Amino acid sequence: MHDDYTGPRPTAARIVSGRSLLPSSTSSSNDNTTAVSTPLQWLLLTSPRQFGDIVALNNTLTEGPHGDSTRVGTAQGFAVRVSEGGIVSHLTMHLVLDVGEHRGSSFTVSGRIDMDAKVRESVVIGGTGRFRFARGYMLTRNYDYDLARGGTCDSK
Repeated sequence: MHDDYTGPRPTAARIVSGRSLLPSSTSSSNDNTTAVSTPLQWLLLTSPRQFGDIVALNNTLTEGPHGDSTRVGTAQGFAVRVSEGGIVSHLTMHLVLDVGEHRGSSFTVSGRIDMDAKVRESVVIGGTGRFRFARGYMLTRNYDYDLARGGTCDSK
């Protein structure tokens, strides 16, 4: 799955921006400004991901992790950043296949995605076409990923 937040044709977009995780030391009931006194605070305030972010996905599925791999479908869904610490999201995604005997069939996965974990497990909750009544699990890992620009995840 190729997840791209930048470039001329992004396949993932932050739809709702969450909130900063830093307490405001200068905020009052009439002032929504936040003091930035350390480089860490600046980094957290300008982070590409924040608690409560909602991201829409329309990513390319390919046979392999390389950019020149053959396209086999699309991964469409959304993710919500659910943790105030670390990069943890709840992901719900439909994987729609475009080629071969499974063309037009899809399956849906849902799960907790911890970007710090080497391998993540999501549950297959159903499917359509050849995947009707599908059950099981999907394992994903980062192949080449950067939080600011996106990247590639490998699934099994």
